Amino acid sequence: MKRYCQTLTLVDDEVMIQKYVEAHAHVWPEIIQGQRQVGIIDMQIYRKDRSLFMIMDTIDDFDFTRDMARLAQLPRQAEWEAYVAQFQGCSANARSDEKWQLMERIF
Repeated sequence: MKRYCQTLTLVDDEVMIQKYVEAHAHVWPEIIQGQRQVGIIDMQIYRKDRSLFMIMDTIDDFDFTRDMARLAQLPRQAEWEAYVAQFQGCSANARSDEKWQLMERIF
């Protein structure tokens, strides 16, 4: 199993942040199905104020660049990314890797 950790900062608006939290309480089934299809075993997002921390566990042969590009092409993925972009303070056309920044493991 491989693990990737990423970070993102949400917009400075508590109402929008709560809408983002609510959206993730009801993630569209196609999004979860797409993650599984490309090899994402589990994804968790944690929040502290405006800061988000994502932990993504994947299959051993997961290639971040290749498989995230595959994910972006699956049904409803672009629609989901455009929807959550409003809470993330970025363009609706921004790719996931343009919003979420990979973190380096140091310990």
